[in-house]
Amino acid sequence: MINPQLTQTIAETIASQGIDETVIGLLREQHPGIHFTYCMDDDIPDQTPVLEHPEFNLYLVDGRDHCLCLTQSYEQASGFVVAEIVEYD
Repeated sequence: MINPQLTQTIAETIASQGIDETVIGLLREQHPGIHFTYCMDDDIPDQTPVLEHPEFNLYLVDGRDHCLCLTQSYEQASGFVVAEIVEYD
């Protein structure tokens, strides 16, 4: 269900719509059954995103075993973390 092509489609939606809670709601409507979380990228230390964009990173979420954790495995992924990149002065 979750694969690199879907990841690219999600990234294109975010890039065209802008990143905020509204686009997260849109993604949830467009992709029922897939978990989406929105946060700031600096809230996710020491992890490698599956897709990097100048304004956000996408991480895969594994929801098996009743605990959410990040994964690099598309086969184990049940959703995405959309992590906004904010430059601080």
